[in-house]
Amino acid sequence: MNVRPLRYCNLFDSYPSSVPYVARFHAKKMLKFRDALLASYHRNEVKFAELTLDTYRMLQCLEWEPSGSFYQKRQVELNEKLNENGALTDHSGTSGLIDINLVVDMTDPTLPPNPRKAILYRPSVTHLIAVIATICEELPPDSVMLVYLSASGKSGRGNISQMENSGGTRKSSKVKVVSEISHELDSSMPEAPVNNKGHSSDCHENFLCLCPKGNGGSNNNLYPGDIIPFTRRPLFLIIDSDNSHAFKAERGETAALLLSPLKPAFKGPFGFDTTQNGSQFTFFLTAPLQAFYELVGLSFSDTDSDAYNDADKILSTALSEWEVILCTSTSLDLVWAQVLSDPFLRRLILRFIFCRCVLSLFCPPEDSEQYLPLCLPQLPSSVSPNSDAVQSAVLQLANHLGVAECFSFNGL
Repeated sequence: MNVRPLRYCNLFDSYPSSVPYVARFHAKKMLKFRDALLASYHRNEVKFAELTLDTYRMLQCLEWEPSGSFYQKRQVELNEKLNENGALTDHSGTSGLIDINLVVDMTDPTLPPNPRKAILYRPSVTHLIAVIATICEELPPDSVMLVYLSASGKSGRGNISQMENSGGTRKSSKVKVVSEISHELDSSMPEAPVNNKGHSSDCHENFLCLCPKGNGGSNNNLYPGDIIPFTRRPLFLIIDSDNSHAFKAERGETAALLLSPLKPAFKGPFGFDTTQNGSQFTFFLTAPLQAFYELVGLSFSDTDSDAYNDADKILSTALSEWEVILCTSTSLDLVWAQVLSDPFLRRLILRFIFCRCVLSLFCPPEDSEQYLPLCLPQLPSSVSPNSDAVQSAVLQLANHLGVAECFSFNGL
């Protein structure tokens, strides 16, 4: 089974059929991606030291995978260190196996440098804003900054949810959501905003909560307006939260936004715990085929290696076609056009297109607002969930894996 790495690999993520279009693509202003800020704040989530699963996936997604020639070179160097008896003759460090200049040795000279990344685990609001300000201050004029924020939308809200698909097929079933939220929280949170008072519920609830349970307060809330001053510089913003749509109301002219669904969606009666599995939206952006498997209830043991590799080829072909569509579109907004030449950001955009279409076909129309991601400004209609170019690829993938009944296709 050929499972591709999370990191950007030219072998898998650079598509020969679309390379000429990417090379010829030109916008009025082309931005370089050099800096990223990755921040996460959830009460309970799996982590390694101070690196959460979602942050780890995004971190790896913004790294270059060393090329094949680099591995061959490293193998030759290792062989040169072996004597005729197969023992290492050049020892560096106490183990005799690890070079002192490990970071330098692991740099592939054939690839551009990796973007610089600042990683914050459970930051305070003031710390987060200070770090963003520092990076923006040092950002070159021709550069764009990526900000990834993963946090709960309200203090005291759990991040464990389950979407249960009852029935044999997608078309005949109704989807219901079981949220493990206390009765007190449910009664204290109105379902719809009230706009006929001095302060609407939007004003009080449109934020990300960067605080432990029970320690909420305005000083611990990150509001959309807190980000606005930094949109004076080009900004690529990814919000993964159950309150991400609060950020769609306010954005700067140069900001590109990818906003997660408010709730995850899954097939089957099995509960999904984001504290153990990470965010579905981040999973789609960093490992889209594995996320598709998880969505429809498949495991790698359900399909053989050939079927998985063929599914990966179907997805790669689709991403390549969508890449050409974006590069040749006359309606592509300048905000997207000026970052499209960067391979990391372009890959995130393509995977967002896939995620949005898959979820739109999976979830009932009446629940689409909660279960669909958003992007601002809008991408061209030629890559919308209703376009033939996008839907047909998802249909082909679903048919190949035998899960077409989980989706509702528009007459394809």
